[in-house]
Amino acid sequence: MAVMTPDENPFVDPIHPEQPRRSIEQSTLIVGRTASLTLATDSLIVLDEGFAQKRQWNCFGLLRNDSTNTQAIPLYNILWAELSEFEITIRYAKPKAKNALHVANINYPIEKPAHPNAISWVENLLDRAYGESQREKRIKVLINPFGGKGNAQKLYLRDIEPIFAAARCEIDVEKTQYRGHAVEIAEHLDPDAYDVVAACSGDGLPYEVFNGLGKKSDARRALEKIAVVQLPCGTGNALSLNLNGTDSPSMAALCIVKGIRTPLDLTSITQGHRRTLSFLSQSVGIVAESDLATEHLRWLGSARFTYGILVRLLRKTVYPCDLAIKVEVATKGEVRDYYQRALNDRSSPEQHRDSFDFRQTAERHQEIGLPSLQFGTINDELPDGWTIFPYDKLGTFYSGNMALMAPNTNFFPATLPNDGCMDLVMIDGDISRTAAVRSMMAVESGTFFDMPHVQYQKISGYRILPRNQKDGYISIDGERMPFEPFQAEVHRGLGTTLSKSGHVYEAAGLTARGRDSALPG
Repeated sequence: MAVMTPDENPFVDPIHPEQPRRSIEQSTLIVGRTASLTLATDSLIVLDEGFAQKRQWNCFGLLRNDSTNTQAIPLYNILWAELSEFEITIRYAKPKAKNALHVANINYPIEKPAHPNAISWVENLLDRAYGESQREKRIKVLINPFGGKGNAQKLYLRDIEPIFAAARCEIDVEKTQYRGHAVEIAEHLDPDAYDVVAACSGDGLPYEVFNGLGKKSDARRALEKIAVVQLPCGTGNALSLNLNGTDSPSMAALCIVKGIRTPLDLTSITQGHRRTLSFLSQSVGIVAESDLATEHLRWLGSARFTYGILVRLLRKTVYPCDLAIKVEVATKGEVRDYYQRALNDRSSPEQHRDSFDFRQTAERHQEIGLPSLQFGTINDELPDGWTIFPYDKLGTFYSGNMALMAPNTNFFPATLPNDGCMDLVMIDGDISRTAAVRSMMAVESGTFFDMPHVQYQKISGYRILPRNQKDGYISIDGERMPFEPFQAEVHRGLGTTLSKSGHVYEAAGLTARGRDSALPG
């Protein structure tokens, strides 16, 4: 009889093809008389002779035999497994459409003598399925019933809650009643009662949650302990797009169940006598106006943003200002090299967090609230080493902490969750209309970074003073701020979120050769 090679045998781990037979046997659980469950490299393989005996009618009404007797379920999709007196039940997220999942079960009988082996096998399955991720997360869900198209409650009940429940998550749901309500909820939240705050909304609610946690007397601990995530149910779903790689509510729910705790840079914005936190972006000029001045076009979805930018680019609109910037990585070539070095750093998320300078600084100064401002506020003298310069023809000032601001709009391909830098894009407002149109096309095609008229740097702080305008638009994480001078300063890893990888965004990043490619998971 021919011997099956590791490449041909789906039950052999290709990374360890010569593992002892006992190890392979421990990965397989015999269930019933004609079935087995086997843990392969990244899948649970269900072998069931009963599958081949099932007959189905095809679309022409003809009877056919389905000879397949195996089913492979990705370990990532396994939500839970449990053993009762007589059977084993495995719950998993099963695709029901291209961008949608629903909960499905498989059940098999287990005889009592097999229980000790089955208990060990189930624990092994859950260990493999969750990896670095925490099981049975305690999740505070905030639903914004007014955001987007107003269907967040419906999406939550239909697409999200069943996945959380199947994964044995402890869920506490609350609806926000008015603008700023999530700030109040987060400010009074007990950091020891929850692992995650999940905003069932657009990007507005996560912004409120971060700022609510930032108002707590023990803000630093709260921001470290509670992971802030998004269940995408709004018009802008950038947080989910970057961390989960999707704006599907059900797929994002699975990503949160399996999410790895990831430190996230937050940026302090001082304006007047106010201090707020930004997790996503800040913009002045075309991008801010295109976002905030198109609120009446929300029915267009994310397309309103593209429309707004294109109209203003074609008008050659300029936004004069004075600027001072703390540059950390000055040229595009240096940015590319910096990004590659970061990708090659395979330290664990906890190693990343423990290495952050702000933790050591906090211990020395015994800070428990928000970290002190290294560069002061907008009302202070210009920080040492900063130089202010006029920018009369500014078209776009766009500072981002994440790559994607909307689907297929990768403005910041070199961003990282916790490198202590914002990525800054600046474009003159008087570029030719042809260059303006090419810029918009380049964002979607992934060539925006390399366009000659796009200035791209990594920075740790800046001060911007608009001038020669009575009124205008300043956007902080998509929220409109007063049209007046402000200053920004990055705090490395101050916040916490959940991501698929624990160290990079789910977006196309820069390669060493100048072409964009998908980041490793």
